[in-house]
Formats: sequence, structure tokens, C-alpha cells
Amino acid sequence: MLELNKWFFVLLINFLGLLYILNKILFRPLLRLFNERENNINGALGSAKDMSQKKDEALARLNKDLADARDKAKEAFESLRAEGGNKQRELFSVAGTEASGMLQKARAELRTEAEKARQALRADVDKFSDEIVRKLLKA
Repeated sequence: MLELNKWFFVLLINFLGLLYILNKILFRPLLRLFNERENNINGALGSAKDMSQKKDEALARLNKDLADARDKAKEAFESLRAEGGNKQRELFSVAGTEASGMLQKARAELRTEAEKARQALRADVDKFSDEIVRKLLKA
């Protein structure tokens, strides 16, 4: 059975004293160190979440800016395409007008040349007919 003598109280005081000293020297600094470490970890996690959120916002802004740039490029492309189509139609119209003028001029020159050839042929026909008549009359 348990005997309550003076050594029991000495050992109890020794145990409680050691417990008090260990609490002051070891346990409280370790608990403070663990709390600081947990606070640092929580702070790092919080800042990582903030950075992740900022990254997501920046990525969303970048995607929006990229979409806006694509829209502007598409508008510019369509505008230039329409302008090119108008210029092409204008050039085809001018080329058609020039070709029509050249065709008219060529036809006029052809008519003039044909008329000259007809007159030359008529002169030759008259000359040949006179010659044939002379030869027939001589014969």
C-alpha cells in the first residue's frame, strides 16, 4: 500500500518543481515555436491564395485583352477586305472601260483599213477590167 511519509512529499515537491521548470524552459517555448510556425504556414497559405487569385484575375484580363485584340484584328481584316473588293471592282470597271475603248478604236481602224482595201481593190478591178477590155478588143 501507499505510504505517505516525508519522502513522498519531497518527491511530490521535486516533481512539481521539475514540472514548473520544464514548463518555463521547454514546453512554453516549444508551444510558442509551434504557434509561430502554424501562423507562418497560414500566412504563406493566405499569400499563396492571394497570388493565385491575382494570377487568375491577370489571366482573365489577358484573355479579355486577347479577345478584344482578335475582334479588332477581325474588324480591320474585314474592313481591308471590303476595301480591297471595292478597289478590285473599281479596277475591273476601269479595265473594262479601257478595253471597250480599245475595242472601239480597233474596230474603227479595221473599218478604215477595210475601206482602204476596198478602194484599192476597186481601183485594181477598174484597172484590170480596162486591161481585159483592151486585150479583148485587140484580139
